[in-house]
Amino acid sequence: MSSLVEAMQSGELSVTGRLVDASNATLYGVIKGIDSAESEEIRVIYKPVAGERPLWDFPDGNLANREYAAFLISEIAEWNLVPTTILREGPFGPGMVQQWIDIDETVDLALFYSQDKPQLRKLALFDAVINNTDRKIGHLLPTPDGKLLGCDHGVTFHHEDKLRTVLWQWAGLAIADQEIIELRKLAEEILKKRDVFQELLTEIEMQALFNRIERLIATGIFPEPSDEWPAVPWPPF
Repeated sequence: MSSLVEAMQSGELSVTGRLVDASNATLYGVIKGIDSAESEEIRVIYKPVAGERPLWDFPDGNLANREYAAFLISEIAEWNLVPTTILREGPFGPGMVQQWIDIDETVDLALFYSQDKPQLRKLALFDAVINNTDRKIGHLLPTPDGKLLGCDHGVTFHHEDKLRTVLWQWAGLAIADQEIIELRKLAEEILKKRDVFQELLTEIEMQALFNRIERLIATGIFPEPSDEWPAVPWPPF
């Protein structure tokens, strides 16, 4: 367990604000009491399960688990695409708590998202693995040090193919040899940690996860938009 994860788990979480544009209860907060330094704090986003809006195609009260599962996939693959994320109790009950990320305000996301950049390509592959149904432009978090993270992974891991994203630049293009190696390693590591994921996802969702990875390896190409559902989430930002 990293020191950041330990601090996020053990510190005192308090809510100081709310992101009003979010469809589910998305609260801004701080975690204090870290290493007995009262002045030290970690800024976080807290999404209590009690504030989740019911969805017709996802189980109730399960979005926090999916956010955490997405973080685990990113960590296991060593892609480092998701801010540090945990599950814990908070002022409004159990939920997902994620480290707040300050983005590079000089980056114009309306132009950035459609470019052919390695960070975006990696995120597109990640979304194909987790079956992200809601990759919007506003979910991209370019940081001042040149890295790229992504947030809002609650509607992921559905057992049906539901990929909806603004990152279609690589649709139908070949997956690189190194990416294939990473996918094979990811499948092996998920299998080793299957008991952890089974606490977060259903058995059919777990099998679908393995099937998606195997399909990416077998076809060797990035997914293409489907004719059966909208390819881009709405609104796209």
